[in-house]
Amino acid sequence: MNELPLHTDVKSVKDLLDSGEDFLLLDCREPQEHALARIEGARLVPMQEIASRLAELEAHRRRRIVVHCHHGGRSLKVTTWLRSQGFAKTQNMSGGIDTWALLVDTSLPRY
Repeated sequence: MNELPLHTDVKSVKDLLDSGEDFLLLDCREPQEHALARIEGARLVPMQEIASRLAELEAHRRRRIVVHCHHGGRSLKVTTWLRSQGFAKTQNMSGGIDTWALLVDTSLPRY
């Protein structure tokens, strides 16, 4: 399989969820942000904890991982770092949960 692009958009992630695609949606925001708004099924591992919790992600090394944060900056850093650790199928969800709330799930609060 060809390497996935570094970025994916919120509508593509919604399509993956709706189709039952086997992938990990990783939320790298802080717990208080996750409490405000979250995408159902996303796994919370705050950016500051990624390195110390890498063993938890080991089972997903060969799976597609889509990382999201608030606007896409932290998730891009996490995506790039995970790729450098051998998680080649990791992608950044451009625009983050803010764009998700605008285009996919308008019931989510924006902050």
